[in-house]
Amino acid sequence: MSLVPADVLPDGVLADGDSASGAAELGPRARLWPALGAVYRAQLSRARVARIPLLFVATFQSVGIMILMRGVVDDGGEARAVVAGSAVLVVAFVALNLLAQYFGQLRGSGGLDHYATLPVPPAAVVLGAAGAYASFTVPGTVVTAVSGCLLFGLPLAHLWVLVAVIPLAGAALAGLGAALGLLAPRPELATLLGQLGMSAALLLGVLPADRMPRAVQLARDLLPSTYGVEALARTFGDHPDWAFVLGDLAVCAAVGVVSLAVATWAYRRAAVR
Repeated sequence: MSLVPADVLPDGVLADGDSASGAAELGPRARLWPALGAVYRAQLSRARVARIPLLFVATFQSVGIMILMRGVVDDGGEARAVVAGSAVLVVAFVALNLLAQYFGQLRGSGGLDHYATLPVPPAAVVLGAAGAYASFTVPGTVVTAVSGCLLFGLPLAHLWVLVAVIPLAGAALAGLGAALGLLAPRPELATLLGQLGMSAALLLGVLPADRMPRAVQLARDLLPSTYGVEALARTFGDHPDWAFVLGDLAVCAAVGVVSLAVATWAYRRAAVR
């Protein structure tokens, strides 16, 4: 360490050095929307490399389920339920299952400490990751819905409703997946919970509701993806009741807000422990 005479230092350096022993003043925290955009772009770039093979798996899985169900269900309401449930299942596979695994691994490896040191709001981290994972479901969901319509002879005219179904169902399922991953004490348990959630979306979303026992139908009503499935299934009719479609989408949006709020709270809880 070299010593420099005090008379050659610029004015104010000594004062600054004296104050350096105290607590350093941190810069202002980033605003929510710019921070959200930065986290979203970073997560989207990461997921593009790591999740594309799994997205193909999710799409092939849903298309395969529709092919198997083609010889079991009748045309009409049951076919609409199978196609809508299979399309939303792609969202559940990525936004719920993979996001639960991601946050579980992030918590188990200490990766949350990195995000905790960044001057970004906790909501930006959760919403950015959830939005990136939900965005990756768009191609697979569209391919599954179009394939299902062609396979079961359903109309393609109202598939534009996926513009609302994908982000709303994605937000609800991504919030649930993030909360499961952040609240699970171990990464293995987060993986298990994500798999169970996707299995519930498969069994309760793809199978026609009128063939389920009453108790299972009540459990189906508690699943966030159910309302996205119902909204999409209603549009396959000859004369869709748009009031019911909007009602299902509104419920899906409300569940998404609640689940993302719970995930944000879980992030704060996990980051300070």
